[in-house]
Amino acid sequence: MWFTSFVAVCLFQASIAHALPIFARQTGQSCVACHAGGQFPELTPYGRMFKLNGYTLGERTIPLAVMGTVDATKTRHNTDASGNQVSPKDGNLTWDAASIFLAGKITDKIGAFAQYTYTNYDHQDAAGKWVGKWASDNTDFRFVERIVSEASDFILGVTLHNNPTVQDVFNSAPAWSYPYVSSSTSAVGSPPFTTLIEGALAQQVVGIGGYLYWNKLLYAELTAYSTADGIWSFLSHGNKAGDLAHPQVYLKGYNPYWRVALTHEWGPHNIMVGTFGLFADVYPNDPNAFPIFTQGVTRFRDVGVDAQYQYLLEPHTITAQARYIHENISDPNNFIYSDSQSANLKSVLLKASYIYQAKYGISLSYFSVTGSTDSAAYASSANFSPNTQGWTPEIFWIPVQNIRVGLQYTHFTKFLGSRSNYDGNGRNASDNDTLFVYLWAAYW
Repeated sequence: MWFTSFVAVCLFQASIAHALPIFARQTGQSCVACHAGGQFPELTPYGRMFKLNGYTLGERTIPLAVMGTVDATKTRHNTDASGNQVSPKDGNLTWDAASIFLAGKITDKIGAFAQYTYTNYDHQDAAGKWVGKWASDNTDFRFVERIVSEASDFILGVTLHNNPTVQDVFNSAPAWSYPYVSSSTSAVGSPPFTTLIEGALAQQVVGIGGYLYWNKLLYAELTAYSTADGIWSFLSHGNKAGDLAHPQVYLKGYNPYWRVALTHEWGPHNIMVGTFGLFADVYPNDPNAFPIFTQGVTRFRDVGVDAQYQYLLEPHTITAQARYIHENISDPNNFIYSDSQSANLKSVLLKASYIYQAKYGISLSYFSVTGSTDSAAYASSANFSPNTQGWTPEIFWIPVQNIRVGLQYTHFTKFLGSRSNYDGNGRNASDNDTLFVYLWAAYW
């Protein structure tokens, strides 16, 4: 029933939404010029240059856009050993979220990308009622100077943003990596534990950094992150001390991030290989979500390597990304881990996709999280393990430039350390397999 309703919504939306996005309006280009095969947010070389130039290419225009998603999630087995629902909204057609964007050219050297999002099913209150929430989302302000001569093309930029790697222009970096659309209501549709840089600080921090891009060959960046509170609280997702639904992550001092990448383009091909890292010291919160500043910190040391390949020649678009992150964790006060004062997590993501005529697409990804065992940090695992692996195939259709309809399936080969009975109550990894059907649409 929900699938029939979803199709009806898709057909209705496809007939009425036809306007171009902010950046397409600003540059006079189609969405395909910036996004590989038209698939947002995956960037082409032109899209990366647009972002590196501080969103300033083209002419100033109306800097407003809106975006929304309608979706449905179905878990293979949605009841636990006690007969309780695992995901309360399972099988329901839901209006998931909507965003307002203010973005584009401010001056010839200053531009911005600012997103404000309403999440319809943000959290459940004490009575079990779902509560929606408006809050800041991905935000990136830039100042850029470009120096072009016969011998070189040199871009120097400064970025102010609120999510580590949201400023990155490659889709192998965590903030803009696959899956580009996923379920926000499923309790088991993705790995339950990931490295810090893969989202734990999103809309929790303020980052100020500088970058350079030389001759479309070398990209380098150095950024420092601190807590998004005080004058920077407008960059936060609305998190604050004492809010159990949205506790604030507090960092000690300024925490460094670096990024180096080598890029090369030839004909319809382009490739990137790179490395990145984040060193962050995180204060603990007490049971009431208030920070404890007097008992030390947990130190996270995340180092990653990544690569990306694209083939862009109509009617074909091929993209592939690979990423590996190794995280060392020092927890001398056992704020997170009880069995040891040190731990590690390792994350792998591989993804490939093909799009025909910028309309019909297919993707396949493999994900893996492995790491040290611990009886406190991973108490929901019978093996006290975070180890989770699986595959995500997806098919999608882009009937017009600002609409995407997709069907995604996540299959787990391992969940929290085991293929079978991972929780000690008879639940298997494949019981968490998740079907996700979505409509993504934008209007300007």
